[in-house]
Amino acid sequence: MNLTQLTVFREVMESGSISQTAKKLHRTQPAISLALKNLEKSLGLTLFERKGRRLVPVPEAHYLLAETAGILDRLSTISNTMEGLIKGHSGSLNIATMPGPSAFLFPRFISQSVGENPDIQITLSSRSSPQIMELAGTQNIDFGFADFEHSAGRKAQYSVELIQADCFCAIDCDHPLASQDSITISDLDGTPMGGLYATHPFQRKVRREFQDMSANYNPTVTCQYFLPLIPFVSSGQCCTIVDPLTVATEREMNLSNDKVVFVPLGNPLRYEYAILEPAHRPPSQLALKIKAGWKAEVLKMLEEVKANPHTEWVGDVRGQQV
Repeated sequence: MNLTQLTVFREVMESGSISQTAKKLHRTQPAISLALKNLEKSLGLTLFERKGRRLVPVPEAHYLLAETAGILDRLSTISNTMEGLIKGHSGSLNIATMPGPSAFLFPRFISQSVGENPDIQITLSSRSSPQIMELAGTQNIDFGFADFEHSAGRKAQYSVELIQADCFCAIDCDHPLASQDSITISDLDGTPMGGLYATHPFQRKVRREFQDMSANYNPTVTCQYFLPLIPFVSSGQCCTIVDPLTVATEREMNLSNDKVVFVPLGNPLRYEYAILEPAHRPPSQLALKIKAGWKAEVLKMLEEVKANPHTEWVGDVRGQQV
């Protein structure tokens, strides 16, 4: 016996009619009759007696129906589950993102993407970029979103989709530079500055920009990521060069009560984000769907703040750190 024969048998048991079964299963009547005949042959048992135009099941047929129902219902459940997995409507997802986007932008995106679907389980971790690289390299997440850093030494065990975009200078709205169309590094010579830790790749890039312009970099506030710098900027204690997603976050959350403006840099300074995917952990359809959606969301936000985004696939991220 096979599943097709059992499906035909159950429908005939319910309808008592070859023609009705054929209509419901979208098969021909001869095909239904043949499937039923082959099932009876495999069992060595006649399952139905014909009474006029109806098929009347013998007592043994009722026992077979009870056993068949469990099998077919289980198969239907499996089929529905697999369909949900294939379409990305169910499954589990383990994602890690750096602190800035994890504060608001990424949770908002995930909640809107998943909605009230009880068949999707999300684990969202906020980690530093080196930690996310480690999680991706050890195949412990479905994907991660981090600052881009070259992996020193051996080849990294993850792939990278790079997103580059222009940075901005965050400045108190009452500051003399706030009314300018753009700000240069020379304009910030000696100005109290907020920034990230000195070991952060972007902070090293900022310091090099000041050195190249022979400008004095004057750090007064240091934070792990950009958002905590906004209150210091809004109170006039410092200026800071921030990544464009911080601009998008501030526009949504308005932490400064409109006291901070974001001015483009005259000589653009590019920020680099990375979507990291483990090299040896094949992605689920759900992971592919959410990752593609997040990439599109990031590009949309970067376009909205006029940060001139550009994407690039990075195959081998070995090399010296930037």
